Amino acid sequence: MHLWERSLAAAAATLLLAGAASAPAQAEEVEQVVNGGFDNGTDPFWSTSGMPIALSDGRACVDVPGGTANRWDAAVGQNDIDLVAGETYRFSFDASGDAGHVVRAITGLAVSPYDTYFEQSPVLGAVQHYEYTFTASADTAQGQVAFQLGGSADPWHFCVDNVSLVGGVPPEVYVPDTGPRVRVNQVSYLPSGPKVATLVTDQTTPLLWELRNSAGRVVDTGRTEPRGVDVSSGQNVHTVDFSGNSRKGTGYTLTVDGETSRPFDIGGDAYQRLRADSLKFYYTQRSGIAIADALRPGYGRPAGHVDVAPNQGDGNVPCQPGVCDYRLDVRGGWYDAGDHGKYVVNGGISVWGLLSEYEQSKQVRKVSLNIPESGDATPDILDEARWELEFLLKMQAPNGMVHHKIHDAAWTGLPLLPSADPQPRELHPVSTAATLNLAATAAQAARIYKRYDPAFAARALAAAKKAYTAAKTNPIVLAPESDGTGGGAYNDAKVSDDFYWAAAELFLTTGEKQYATDVTTSPEHTADSFGPVAFDWAATAAPAKLDLALIPNKLPGLGKVKAQVVAGADKYLAIQQAQAYGIAYAPPNNVWDWGSSSVIANNLVVLTAAHQLTGQYKYEYGLLTGLDWLFGRNALNRSYVTGYGEVSAQNEHSRWYAHQLDPALPHPPVGSLAGGPNSSIQDPLAQEKLKGCVGQFCYIDDIQSWSTNELTVNWNAALARLTGYVAELH
Repeated sequence: MHLWERSLAAAAATLLLAGAASAPAQAEEVEQVVNGGFDNGTDPFWSTSGMPIALSDGRACVDVPGGTANRWDAAVGQNDIDLVAGETYRFSFDASGDAGHVVRAITGLAVSPYDTYFEQSPVLGAVQHYEYTFTASADTAQGQVAFQLGGSADPWHFCVDNVSLVGGVPPEVYVPDTGPRVRVNQVSYLPSGPKVATLVTDQTTPLLWELRNSAGRVVDTGRTEPRGVDVSSGQNVHTVDFSGNSRKGTGYTLTVDGETSRPFDIGGDAYQRLRADSLKFYYTQRSGIAIADALRPGYGRPAGHVDVAPNQGDGNVPCQPGVCDYRLDVRGGWYDAGDHGKYVVNGGISVWGLLSEYEQSKQVRKVSLNIPESGDATPDILDEARWELEFLLKMQAPNGMVHHKIHDAAWTGLPLLPSADPQPRELHPVSTAATLNLAATAAQAARIYKRYDPAFAARALAAAKKAYTAAKTNPIVLAPESDGTGGGAYNDAKVSDDFYWAAAELFLTTGEKQYATDVTTSPEHTADSFGPVAFDWAATAAPAKLDLALIPNKLPGLGKVKAQVVAGADKYLAIQQAQAYGIAYAPPNNVWDWGSSSVIANNLVVLTAAHQLTGQYKYEYGLLTGLDWLFGRNALNRSYVTGYGEVSAQNEHSRWYAHQLDPALPHPPVGSLAGGPNSSIQDPLAQEKLKGCVGQFCYIDDIQSWSTNELTVNWNAALARLTGYVAELH
């Protein structure tokens, strides 16, 4: 969903010791660094002012001052490096430093905009050799190699030697570690639910499988079902169905064809925890408030974008030049994803997800999220959603239209805490889509918050009506497709679905005939809204139909809407049953979408609605089977939810959950959903490592792969809704 970070594309080059599988023939190896062994003094290396380079035992050493804010505030490097786009380089050096300190070793551009083509951040100690391979993404004669040393509160000592950048080296083939060939839901199967695994094998006849408990005792056996070659992965696979075992327990394993799966549980407790964790994710995404370490140990940070230097702040933000003549206070809200931008259309679908979980859940209002508002008279899920709702309301212009987004004027690099972001902030133009997102979510909020805060509910409804009227007056004000500098474009050329969604929410809240008429006369009302992607920020007709079907109302012809939802669920069930990995998703030509994990989750939300409407077990079966893929029963044998499963995504693209680049920063919080396979692999790292990938293999767990491994507020909304539904099944 986030087809962006164009400037960062250059900065996202590669990971450690890997390369494209099919790169062009390489030229003769050529050294690019001059005097990298410091045999002839220190020239032409440079260092930051006040931090002179001294030679010690033939190594170049510096005393790094303390108290700097950013890595680049103290550095040693060499400029005038030639780089050729598409050529593979080996970057190596020997380095040491006071124990525990970090060096950010980069190859990049020595002049503005200082793009980074490659970076690694090893933790130093005694002298160690470091060696990496990457492919340059740009041609330049103004490159540099540099060692960025700032960001430490205390002074420290750094030494480097044998600095080398050799071009013309052969790329190394990236081969993902997929572990055992038996792929299971590594989190948990429900005792009374389906329990299915996938075996990758060359065998074409049924094979014996054994289920063992944590003590290693065989508790069930059976034979596999050969399924042939799975299109989504290109693998020959078998299905293993061990649904007959309903005994709760931890540490189960499945053995077949000489392979033993990763461990898993049978029970429902994990879903109770994951529901809470997936919702707790939002607190650490908050803008405009300090994140308390006492509430999220390891994730505490200063408030971001509250007009405290170096932030230029969100308290009085101007529009882009020529867009408007006023300023708005747009503090608060959630940072959308891995950058510091805030986007109304993605915030809207995220708020809808949380508010819909509240409307459909029996228990979520009792779930404690351990946020600053916990303990008040309002359920925590509504307190969290309101943090974003207040921001959405602030984005409304005086004429009732709503600004599409607010973010930095230019891209920033990784890592960067929100409070350290120095870029100017800009309001981008209003759009019809953003205006209707506010109309829909504010109308939904009005009916939900009325019992907790009638004044807020009234304010939300007034804003919703004003926005809806403004959108009707300005029905085709579209966000520009090219507006992707400093933040995602989130352009959407089709807004009939947004009109339909807003009218539906306004009708459900007010019951007014004008909104019912707009719903029933919309072309979306009779159209099939349940395609390969049920819904996302750019496709909002399905949310309208889900709410119309599930919330009691007197819309004429309501039965047809419910039938459409059930028919959509049946479509996803049929797709799932045809997939050896049990995925309710089969994109045309096996071209997987950006954020495929969330696409799959959203499709499964439709199954939960069908289950609510009909009570039929087949929808519960499909939901549980579909979740298996997210939790490890997939081609990569990896859970896409951080902290859940023996092997899970850990390095999602983020500027502040950036442990991979800075060990002082945390990994993403447990319960964060990674984007998942993306056939278009838009970022340079994915383009290098995953060239020619098939479906499920178009993913890499690396912070630089923003097109396959981002996290976002809307993806977690679907995860929370699904796990909450499962938590309440039994």
